Amino acid sequence: MRGTKNGAAKHADRRPWILKRLPLLVWLVLVWGALWQDFSAGNLIFGALIALAVAQAFYLPPIELSGRFNWLRGLLFLLWFIQQVMIASFQVLYWAVVKGPRIRNAVIAVPLRSPSDLLMTAVGHVLSLIPGSLVVEVDRGSATLYVHAMNAPTPESVAKVRQGIQDIEARLIQVMGTKEELAAVNAEKAGAPLLTHAGEPQP
Repeated sequence: MRGTKNGAAKHADRRPWILKRLPLLVWLVLVWGALWQDFSAGNLIFGALIALAVAQAFYLPPIELSGRFNWLRGLLFLLWFIQQVMIASFQVLYWAVVKGPRIRNAVIAVPLRSPSDLLMTAVGHVLSLIPGSLVVEVDRGSATLYVHAMNAPTPESVAKVRQGIQDIEARLIQVMGTKEELAAVNAEKAGAPLLTHAGEPQP
């Protein structure tokens, strides 16, 4: 059995470098386009060149894929994301005009279910693209995001923000999480408590 595993690992190591890094490169290019809000061919090609240079110059851990991707869930997530960006944009405008400097912000620790670097990165980028929230730090060991959130003056509003971010993770798990993570999310819908990677049950 051990010889079989070693042989499989050696076989996997024979893959070209570009294939091993392909998921990471694609993700970096998509992030580049999102940051510039420009998905033209020229900008994406330039982003691909930068992604290749970054992947060659710096050590980046390999991205472990779950082996599943639900295209329908992905489309629904995209539509939901666009809706959230529009709603949050009007909310931030309202807060800026009506409350101004009286608004109280907070840095909130948000433990996640999955220790996957891909899912943590995806959640972080979704948050950063929705106005009013920004990831300031990531604790990979406990799969915890530290998020700066606008208009969170009370414990109840902090809990609401935390639950909203964990909902984003749940939606992304439905798109590309592992079967075990998807089963846990489905169990939550049936009444089971949310269990984070750190082992802390959430209300």
